Amino acid sequence: MLDRTTRIAVAGAGSIGCHAGGCLALAGRRVTLLARQPLAEAIGRDGLTIVDLDGSERKLAPSAIDAAVDPAVAFNDAGLVLVTVKSGDTAEMAGLIARHARPDATVVSLQNGAANAARLRQHLPATQRVVAGMVSFNVIQDRSADGAPVFRRTTGGEVLVEAGVPGLVELLNVDGLPVESAADMTAVLWGKLILNLTNAINALSGLPLVEYLSDRRWRLVLAAQIEEALAAMRAAGINPAKVGALRPAFLPYLLRLPDFLFRIIARRMLTVDPKAKPSTLQDLERGRKTETDEFQGAIVRLSEQVGTAAPLSRLVLRRIRAAEQAGKGSPRLAPDDFKLPAS
Repeated sequence: MLDRTTRIAVAGAGSIGCHAGGCLALAGRRVTLLARQPLAEAIGRDGLTIVDLDGSERKLAPSAIDAAVDPAVAFNDAGLVLVTVKSGDTAEMAGLIARHARPDATVVSLQNGAANAARLRQHLPATQRVVAGMVSFNVIQDRSADGAPVFRRTTGGEVLVEAGVPGLVELLNVDGLPVESAADMTAVLWGKLILNLTNAINALSGLPLVEYLSDRRWRLVLAAQIEEALAAMRAAGINPAKVGALRPAFLPYLLRLPDFLFRIIARRMLTVDPKAKPSTLQDLERGRKTETDEFQGAIVRLSEQVGTAAPLSRLVLRRIRAAEQAGKGSPRLAPDDFKLPAS
């Protein structure tokens, strides 16, 4: 059984992984981050800083958290492994966990998309229990004036994990990392996927998140994209859960409101750090492959299975792939660039 003495390994020390690991270490949990060499060295030298949405900062000393580049070291004696890598790296990370983690380790997917827990189960032995999870908030990585790593939470939200794992919520639910259990994680993951459809559109605009959401022209593009996704899900018998305050079916109506009404009704949605960027935009800026295939790509594949139309999903996916190939960051498209030809 998991308890507060369980050693925790974070498999993929990016923004979410370091924020989660940092919060857990600040609460006295025993944490090791599997990180790339430069980040591991920086944490080992300077520690790291966690910044919450309200701007409060908490500094973690180097002695309070371990960072390793060798998976054999990172996973050694870990009873819990939190997987926070990009979806495209899931299979490779599963291979490392299978080789180096304890055979009875619990493995929690805190990744985007609806398919990563299933991918982990395909590659891990049956003795390692895989648990689906979901992070509903955004984190960006920064550096302090002295070069120490800073992980800044830029939106509200919580972590949900699959119910039925004794001790898991109690181990993970700490200050700065609110964790609850959910009975139907499949519905939760599809609900989060709907929210993640905004990432690619926002990234292609190149605008800060608040500026993007405050412009009805962009919200109309997002509303049409969400309706496409909801139609495919209905045909497939998928009932996406509410993630946050609103049910998915209500989102297109909210997004289509005039700007002044939207600002009033969606005040909480717009309460985000001015520096907030979707992970897709961060990936484009760094010349990395995005996870859009897990969002728009998943809708395209689902629509093909059930026979619904998904032209906007296909268009967004094409534009993201073109931006990835160009390697110049956001193409800074306009809302009119997403108009579909009349049928």
